[in-house]
Amino acid sequence: MNLFDILGPVMVGPSSSHTAGAVRIGFLARKLLEEAPSSARIILHGSFATTGSGHGTDKALIAGLLGMKPDDIRIPNSFEIAKSKGIDFSFETKNVKDAHPNTAILSLCGITGKKVELQASSIGGGRIMLNKLDGIDVNFAAERPTLVVHNIDMPGHVAKVASMLYELKVNIATMQLYRNKRGGDAVMVMELDQAISSEVVSWVEKQKGITKVTYIDMQEAES
Repeated sequence: MNLFDILGPVMVGPSSSHTAGAVRIGFLARKLLEEAPSSARIILHGSFATTGSGHGTDKALIAGLLGMKPDDIRIPNSFEIAKSKGIDFSFETKNVKDAHPNTAILSLCGITGKKVELQASSIGGGRIMLNKLDGIDVNFAAERPTLVVHNIDMPGHVAKVASMLYELKVNIATMQLYRNKRGGDAVMVMELDQAISSEVVSWVEKQKGITKVTYIDMQEAES
């Protein structure tokens, strides 16, 4: 445990869970979308729904979608900034079964038509956890450089990607596998000890049976 685990993150806002964590959820959602959003439909659950407005959770989520970090002084003005960029966004509240009390569901459409839907929770101290991605149950935080590979559930994909990373001397810190059914849609999540290049991501995308590849580096600045 380090000092920041005890004191919490450097942030703008009254709550590490309701504000800093919410910014990071929005920021992760933008990374997964891989482009600026044109629209966002956001569902708030639990304490996010009951006290989120007073703690700035709604503005924090939009700030993250704009590419802001938890210490950005523009967070309180995120609604106005989003509207000036032509982003259409809405909020609603809903009771989500078996979800963490600080949970948001984001359905996003990007400027070129890309879409992503995710469910994420703020678990304390500004830390977050992704719980669902495009309808598939997952469980990762993307605190390290993370490779998210969507593929058809068939033999060989895990070995091929892992072997490629081995050849590049990239260490896999954690690896998780998910699928909706045998032979259906699957997701491979690899959290890495170092960053990888866009060429590596392109190589993975070209492999047979791979339907989508997203590389997330939460420390990487937004362009």
